[in-house]
Amino acid sequence: MKLILASKSPRRKEILSMMGADFEVRVSDADERYDVTTPVYDVPKMLAERKAFATKIGNGEIIIACDTVVLCERQILGKPKTRENAIKMLELLSGKAHYVISGICVRSVDKTVCESVETKVFMRNFTKEEAERYVDKFSPLDKAGAYGIQDGAGAFVEKIEGDFYNVVGLPLCRLCEILKNSFGFDLI
Repeated sequence: MKLILASKSPRRKEILSMMGADFEVRVSDADERYDVTTPVYDVPKMLAERKAFATKIGNGEIIIACDTVVLCERQILGKPKTRENAIKMLELLSGKAHYVISGICVRSVDKTVCESVETKVFMRNFTKEEAERYVDKFSPLDKAGAYGIQDGAGAFVEKIEGDFYNVVGLPLCRLCEILKNSFGFDLI
């Protein structure tokens, strides 16, 4: 079996590479818009499934697609569009717990498994100046919630409940279970 990562995310690619996985990247051109009436917890799973089915697949291939959102105070925080938007997102997260929800869809020509994985992240109180320095140094405009736990924003995180790699962008533990139990493929 050949693994196909349906994502342009450098973090997802890095996680799979770290596992020693042999895989190919095929960027999906799936529409990532969604109806605002869609239940929040369904959004990432729906988008991951859409990406998986928008990616060409052949016999002997397994597609891995993922989409991640940050949820704080019942509000989805996607990727910020501007520096100012990123700083506002971080100010919203300061001193609060929030959820990182990833939808993961694993697909072969004859089987599809789609799920959501949730991790709770607790942020310490930090100042607007700290948020500004973080945004200027790490330029998190390509990250849901305007931060990367694996970079300087790790200094804002007091603790997490759940899969660390889910917060980075790919729920590794659940991915390994899905691949093994549903597709007979051992990632490790």
